[in-house]
Amino acid sequence: MKVRFSVNGAVREVETAPDMPLLWILRDHLGLTGTKYGCGVAACGACTVHLDGAAVRSCQVTADALEGAEVVTIEGLGTPEAPHPVQAAWIAAQVAQCGYCQSGQIMQAAALLAENPAPSDAEIDAALAGNLCRCGTYPRIRAAVRRAAQAMREG
Repeated sequence: MKVRFSVNGAVREVETAPDMPLLWILRDHLGLTGTKYGCGVAACGACTVHLDGAAVRSCQVTADALEGAEVVTIEGLGTPEAPHPVQAAWIAAQVAQCGYCQSGQIMQAAALLAENPAPSDAEIDAALAGNLCRCGTYPRIRAAVRRAAQAMREG
């Protein structure tokens, strides 16, 4: 099947099987490797992207659900020259150790802040509970989300 959808602001058309996960479309068909494979069952959050503005696990969204959709990956969130406030906060707080989970963590955090510009620590923890970090940088993740929220509120 052919599916036509937007990825990071550009309309893309991909020929693929209807049950092909978005994760593999992004990585294998479009060369966007910032979205990581972690578990394949939506349990780790490494593959989190935004689909029509909501954080989703791309390993569970299939091609047949993408027609006309808008997808944003870590590559489309910001740039090295103009990082998204969450990306800038991640760098300032030195969150990453191994870094494998970070694109999913950042995408989940950006979705949280788009909905709730001033989350409490409990709300941050709840929103990111499904995103696992093997290195255990959860305190730095929470601090980075707070820092990004403040930066976004200040303009």
